[in-house]
Amino acid sequence: MDDGVRYDELSDEEKEQYEDTFDEVEGEEISNSAINQWLFNDNTIDQVLNDLMENGIKIEGGDKLGKTIIFANNSKHAKRIVERFNHIYPQYNGKFARQIDYKVDYVQTLIDDFSTKDKFPQIAVSVDMLDTRVDIPEVVNLVFFKKVRSKSKFWQMIGRGTRLCPDLFGIGDDKKYFLIFDYLRNFEFFRENQKGIEGKLSVGLTERIFNLKVDIIKELQALDFQEEPYIRHRNDLIDDVYQEIHRLNDENFQVRMHLQFVHKYKNRSNWQALTVTNVSEIQEHISPLIISIVDDELAKRFDSVMYSIELAKLTAKNATRPIKSVVQTAEELSKLSTIPQINAKRDILIKVQSETFWEEANLFELDEVREAIRELVKFLEKENQKDYYTNFTDIFTVIGKEDTPFYGSNDLQNYRKKVNQYLKEHQDQTAIYKLRHNKLLTKQDVQTLEGVLWTDLGTQDDYKKEFGDTSITKLVRQIVGLDQQAANEAFSEFLNEEKLNVSQLRFVKLIIDYVVKNGTLEKKVLQEDPFRTLGSVTELFRDNLDDVRGIIRIIDTINRNVEEYEGA
Repeated sequence: MDDGVRYDELSDEEKEQYEDTFDEVEGEEISNSAINQWLFNDNTIDQVLNDLMENGIKIEGGDKLGKTIIFANNSKHAKRIVERFNHIYPQYNGKFARQIDYKVDYVQTLIDDFSTKDKFPQIAVSVDMLDTRVDIPEVVNLVFFKKVRSKSKFWQMIGRGTRLCPDLFGIGDDKKYFLIFDYLRNFEFFRENQKGIEGKLSVGLTERIFNLKVDIIKELQALDFQEEPYIRHRNDLIDDVYQEIHRLNDENFQVRMHLQFVHKYKNRSNWQALTVTNVSEIQEHISPLIISIVDDELAKRFDSVMYSIELAKLTAKNATRPIKSVVQTAEELSKLSTIPQINAKRDILIKVQSETFWEEANLFELDEVREAIRELVKFLEKENQKDYYTNFTDIFTVIGKEDTPFYGSNDLQNYRKKVNQYLKEHQDQTAIYKLRHNKLLTKQDVQTLEGVLWTDLGTQDDYKKEFGDTSITKLVRQIVGLDQQAANEAFSEFLNEEKLNVSQLRFVKLIIDYVVKNGTLEKKVLQEDPFRTLGSVTELFRDNLDDVRGIIRIIDTINRNVEEYEGA
C-alpha cells in the first residue's frame, strides 16, 4: 500500500510544476483483467478499508475518521466496498459508509447528509458524483481506489480535499492538511514524487481513557486497596473494559490481527491480577481496537483528565497541571449558574475550587467530580472551550513531570516500588537478562535501562533521591540477583567434592547463595556472618591458596560484569 500524500506541503511553484508534469491521456480505461480481479477481491478491499480506518486523519480527539471520499472504479465496485465495510465494522449499523452514485435511490439526500458535519455517512464511496463540483470542507481523506488518466479530472479530484474548515479538530484547531491514499499509483503515472506522512493521531480519546482505566485497575491490586469500596470500584472498572472488549467483532480485519490477545482478555480470569506484561499487551494489542461510543467530545476529554488525576493519586505522582485545569473549569462554570444543570451541581463546583479538597480527596470523591462535571463542560462559552479543549489533551502527556508531589510525601516509596516491580517482571528484557546471567552489557543496554528508570518510571531526580549514587546496572543486579545456574557455572570448577573438603565446599556454596540473592559481593563480606562461622579464608584454604585466588577472581568477574561494557 502506498503512503498517504500530504498535498498541502507543496509550494505554489511546486503545484504549478506538478500540473505541468501531467501527460494528457483522456479516456483511458482499465482493461487489464488482473487489475479488475484485484479491485474486487474481498481481501484487497478489507486491507484498503483497514489501512484507511487505522491511518486516515481522525477528528473528535482521534476517535472518529474524518470525512472521507473513496473513488471507486464502478458501481459494482462501490457496492462491494460498502458491503465489506459493513461486514467488518458492524458496530456502525450500515450508516458510516454509503455508496454514492447514479444507481442509488435518494442520492442527493445522501450527498446532503455527507456534506453535513455532524451527520453520517462519514465515508462516501463515490463513482464520479463527488469527483467534481461538490465542496465539502470537512473532507480530510481521499482514497484513489481506481486508475485516473485524465490530467484535469485528477486535479479536480484532489481539489475535493483542499477546502479550508475552521475548528475541524477542535475549537481553534482548523483543518490545515488532508491525506491522499493512492492505491493504483496515479501519482507515479503522472511522474510526481510526494512525501508521505503519518496521518493517524497517536492516541485517540477512547484509547486513552481505556488505557487509564487499565492502569487504575492494576494499581488497585495493591494490598492497601483490598477492602471495600475499592474492591467494588475495581470490579466496576473491569466490567467497563471487559464489556468494551466483548463488543469487538472477531471478523473485523484489525481485530483478526490481534485475535489471540482479544480472546485472552475476553477471559475474565485474566483480569484478576494484572502484571506489567499484561498491561503492556492490553495497551498495545487491545486498546487501539476499542470502539468509540457516541458521546460528547468535551465530556470525554474531561473524563481523560479526571482519570489521569485518579491514577496520579494512586501512584503518588504529581497532578498539579490537570488539577489547575479542573479548578479553572469549575470557576468558569460557576459564572453560568443560571443554567439549571450547572446550578444543580453548585456544591461540587465550589468544593473543587478549594485547595483543601485536592489535598484530602480520595479516589471516590475524585470520581464523583468526574461524573458531576463531565456533562457540564459543553456549556462553557466557545472561547473558554478553546483553552480547555487543548489543555485536556496536553495535560495527559505531562502527568508526573512536575517537581512537587500530588499530595503529602510518600512519592519516593512509590518510585522504589515501581522500580522493583518492573525489574522483577521484565527479567527477559535484554539488559536485565544479561545482568542476571553474568554477561557483559553494551552501551545501548545501559541507555535502555536509563530510559526505563529515568523516563518511563520516574525521573533521574527520583532515582538519585531514592538510590543515591548507586549505578543503574548495579541496582538492577542487586534487585534481580544472579541466576542460580549462571552462578553455578561461574564456580563450577570449585563445586567438585574431590577438589575441596566439606568446609571449603560449604564456603563456596555460601558465596553462590549470596551472589544469587544480592547480585554482587564485596570481599569484606567474607569476613562477616555467615562466612566467618566456618572460619577465616586463610584458615580454610591454608593448604591451597591458589584456590582462594581463583575464587576471588570469579567474584571480581561477577562484580566487574555489572560495571563494564563490551568493547570497553
